[in-house]
Amino acid sequence: MTTPDEKLRTPSNLQLRVLASIAMIAIASVALVFGGVVFWMLAVVVALFMMAEWSVLNGADAKTKRLAQLSLSVPLALMAPASLLLVIHDFFTLGLLVGAAFFVVIVTRKPQLALGVLYCGLPVFALMIIRRQHEGIVFTLWALSLVWACDIGAYFTGRTLGGPKLAPVVSPNKTWSGLIGGVVLASLVAALLHFEYGLPLRLTLATPVLAVLAQAGDLYESWLKRRAGVKDSGNILPGHGGILDRLDGLVPVAPVAAFLVLAPHFYR
Repeated sequence: MTTPDEKLRTPSNLQLRVLASIAMIAIASVALVFGGVVFWMLAVVVALFMMAEWSVLNGADAKTKRLAQLSLSVPLALMAPASLLLVIHDFFTLGLLVGAAFFVVIVTRKPQLALGVLYCGLPVFALMIIRRQHEGIVFTLWALSLVWACDIGAYFTGRTLGGPKLAPVVSPNKTWSGLIGGVVLASLVAALLHFEYGLPLRLTLATPVLAVLAQAGDLYESWLKRRAGVKDSGNILPGHGGILDRLDGLVPVAPVAAFLVLAPHFYR
């Protein structure tokens, strides 16, 4: 008899996973190149889906979930490129994001739901800041691709080599070999961006640390799912589960990447 774990490793499932990954990377890349409103709109849609999944993982009912999404949508609206014409400062938008989180916790009495507003909103805020820099396409591609590469490297290295478990209590399938494979592939991608597209050396050298941070984000989301008693955060992505399942690594990486991108400006 085929066990559930064996079914998850069938070629058809792997093929579906690969095709879905290619499609997601293609959509994100096209939006990134077009930039502006297109990239922002994609980020907003993704963030609202993330908020919905976060709400379900934390036991919110449909009404509370919609309230959280509406609260998040206000600061997300101010992250639009058009809002820059109104001279709205980033600190105001960030403050509004924090204010939305406070509003949610006051109305719902659910601190975890308020945390979700920041969890889903901060990565969008960070990516919008990165994208509008002079070399925004390269910088944003670096932040996104290091997470993609880390996920891919960890998945295939872990499946191929196996070995000691990274965090068996939280995520039994993750291994130390997978972590190393993910860090190596992410570092190689950053090196390619450095030599081919002029990615600054400070960002290239920071990539291994950010790859580890991406894996930490993955483990945190695994802990959330284990606490909620579910395998996936959702079922919208074929072979992958939910949006959170694919972007959990980007959540901690994007704000740190934005800080590193802006770091030279702090010393002027």
